[in-house]
Amino acid sequence: MLWVAVSVVALGFLIALEVAARRYGEPGPITDQAREVIFAPKSGTVLYVSMALMMVVLTWRQRFVAVGAAIGIDVVFWLVRWAVDAEMMFGNGALWVTLACAVIAVTRRTGRDRVLLLKGVGLALLLVAGRKTGYTWLLITSKTRPAVLDQYVATADHALGNPSWLVGRIVEATGTVGAHVLDWVYIQLAVAAVVVALYQLRNVAVERRFPGHHLVRTFLVIGLLGPGIYMIFPVVGPIFAYGADGGHWAVANLWPDTPPPVSTPHPMLFDEITPRNCMPSLHTAWATAIFIHSRKGPRALRFAGAFWLIATLGATLGFGYHYGADIVAGVVFTLTIETALRSLDRGWDRSGIQLVVYGAAVFAGLLASYRYLSVEMAGHPWVFGPLLILAMTSVVYGYVRTTKLWDRKAASTHLPEPRREPQPELV
Repeated sequence: MLWVAVSVVALGFLIALEVAARRYGEPGPITDQAREVIFAPKSGTVLYVSMALMMVVLTWRQRFVAVGAAIGIDVVFWLVRWAVDAEMMFGNGALWVTLACAVIAVTRRTGRDRVLLLKGVGLALLLVAGRKTGYTWLLITSKTRPAVLDQYVATADHALGNPSWLVGRIVEATGTVGAHVLDWVYIQLAVAAVVVALYQLRNVAVERRFPGHHLVRTFLVIGLLGPGIYMIFPVVGPIFAYGADGGHWAVANLWPDTPPPVSTPHPMLFDEITPRNCMPSLHTAWATAIFIHSRKGPRALRFAGAFWLIATLGATLGFGYHYGADIVAGVVFTLTIETALRSLDRGWDRSGIQLVVYGAAVFAGLLASYRYLSVEMAGHPWVFGPLLILAMTSVVYGYVRTTKLWDRKAASTHLPEPRREPQPELV
C-alpha cells in the first residue's frame, strides 16, 4: 500500500508539472520521457545507470540478458539514425528493457517476485523521472520568479570570505585540465550516486527485499524538496549575477577577479531563461549524501565518496555556480533530510525528532539571515563568518552523534544472548 500511495502521489506530481510546463509552451516531464522511447535521449548515461538500479532485483543470467538486449536495441537505433542522418545518442535500449521488465512483472510474475521486480522498475523510472522533473522545475523558476536575491547572498558571502571568487581564481590557475576534471565530476554526479547505491543494494536479489534506507531515497527527496526552496529564495549564482554569462542583466562583470562591493542589496530583475537554482546548492546536497552513504563501504568506495564531495564543492564554487552561503545551507539541508529518512525507517524517537527540528530551524535561520542580515554579516565578518560555520558544524556534530547512538543500539539488539551454564542440582 505504501508503494501504491507513493506511485499515485508521484504520478499526480508529474501531471501537475506537465500542465505547468505546457502553460509556458514547453514539453513537461511525461512528454519528454515518452519521446525518448523513439527519439534520441538527452542523457543515455542516466538511462543506463537507471537500468543498472533496476537490475539489482535480477539474477546474474537475467542481468546479462538485459544488458545484451539493451545494447542490441541501441545498435539498431544507431544504424537507423545514421542512415537517416538523425541526432545520434544511445540509451533507448536501456529504457526499452526497463519498460519490458515492467510488462514481464505484470504478465509473467506473481506474488513477491512480481512486487520485487515492480519495485526495481519503479526505482529506475523514479530516477529518470527525477531528472526530467528537475528540468521542468528549473523552467518554472525562471518563468515565475523574475526578481532574484543574488545581491543579498553575495553581500552575506563577505562573512565567509567570498569563497566563490577565491576558488574561481584557483580553478582558472589550474588551466584546462583542472576545469575538465571538475566539470566531469559535476556532470556525472548521478553516476557516482548509482555506484554507491548499487553497493548498498547488492544483496537485493538474494534477500528478495530492499533495505529500509538507501541513497536513492535521499537523492529523490532532495530533488523533490529542493526546487521548492528555489521558489522561495530565487538566486542565479555569481557567474550570472556578477559575471560575463549574465550579459546585460548582470550587476557588473566582476567574477572571479573582483569581489562585489558591500552595498545595500535589493532584488534585481533577471532574464526568463536562467534557472533560479542556487539556494540551497543541491549539487552540494547530493554530494554530501553520497559521502554519508559511502562511509560504510570498502576503502575504495569511501575514498571515492570523499573525492566526489571535495571535487563537487570545487566545481560549484570554482565555476561560479554557487556562493559559499549556498554550500552551508546545502549541507544542513541534506543532514536534516537524511535524519528524517533514517528516523522514518527505524522508528521515530526523541533524538531523531530533536535533530530534524533543530536542522530545520538552522536551515530556516540561515535563509532568514541571508535575506535580512546580509549587510550586518558583511560588516562584521569575524563575528558572522564563524557563526555560520558553527551553525553548520553543530548540525554535522548532531548527526554524527545521533547516528552513532542509533548504530550502537542496533548492534546491541542483534547480539546473541550469553550462553548459560547448567547449574548443578542440589542434593
